[in-house]
Amino acid sequence: MAFFAKALEKFKSGLERSRKKINDSLKTILTLGRKIDEKLLEELEEQLISDDIGVEATMHIMDDLRNAWKQRKINSAEEVIPFLKQELVNYWPEQDRALKIADSPPTVILVTGVNGSGKTTSVAKLARLLSSQGKKVVLGACDTFRAAAVEQLTIWSERTGVQIVKHQQGSDPAAVAYDACEAALSRKADYLVIDTAGRLHTQQNLMRELTKIRDVVARKIPGAPHEVLQVLDATTGQNAINQAKIFSEAVQVTGILLAKLDGTAKGGIVIAIRNQIHLPVKFVGLGEKPEDLEPFDPETFVEALFS
Repeated sequence: MAFFAKALEKFKSGLERSRKKINDSLKTILTLGRKIDEKLLEELEEQLISDDIGVEATMHIMDDLRNAWKQRKINSAEEVIPFLKQELVNYWPEQDRALKIADSPPTVILVTGVNGSGKTTSVAKLARLLSSQGKKVVLGACDTFRAAAVEQLTIWSERTGVQIVKHQQGSDPAAVAYDACEAALSRKADYLVIDTAGRLHTQQNLMRELTKIRDVVARKIPGAPHEVLQVLDATTGQNAINQAKIFSEAVQVTGILLAKLDGTAKGGIVIAIRNQIHLPVKFVGLGEKPEDLEPFDPETFVEALFS
């Protein structure tokens, strides 16, 4: 219970803007003593869509809510929030959210994302989180296109005490990936986390480079990459979903690392991601400090969002 309470407070703090937006809007609809009817349901549907939960997710939620009302399982406005909370918790099965682990170390995690999404910082935070669990982690600095990207990751690696493999800016990213695999194997690392260029989804040459990195890693380490995490910027709302769809065409994305969740009122995007692209959110960024990355827990998330 103490751990849950601590995690809940961290989520509540990170989701403060989203929680205020959603709760303030729902309070005007779900007034005490109001009975559920079609008018209330229509107002609620419109509000959920405006809260970045998305049309598809909202339709699914509203169908279940309407059925529960017709079956007399719920009757009043004050029963709606508890119903929504339970409904949403069930969206994320535990097995989907867990990191896939290699049968034989190292587990390779390839991290992708567009410029400005918070990708490199998220890579460092992920490495720090895994290291804090007693795991040996190696970073592969394959973002050799962006100025100062390697330097930025080097500073983070020193700050978090994680080993890094890097080349000079402008080097072949696939060559860096190869050397990172060699280092992870020789150093008997538990995890190899590979940062890739913050490529725009319209740049087909960079998308091909991402595919090349994936192929190099797959040849060097059986079954790799075991996870392909895409970093999405929560502040971009529905645009983040479009990015995820396009990236999945170049490399099979297995999960989402949702960055900057603390800087947005669009926390409902977590629900939209699950429904529209059918990918689990595995980690969320809730602040700027190295420790401000948390494994995504639906119960904590939902409780914090509606508290």
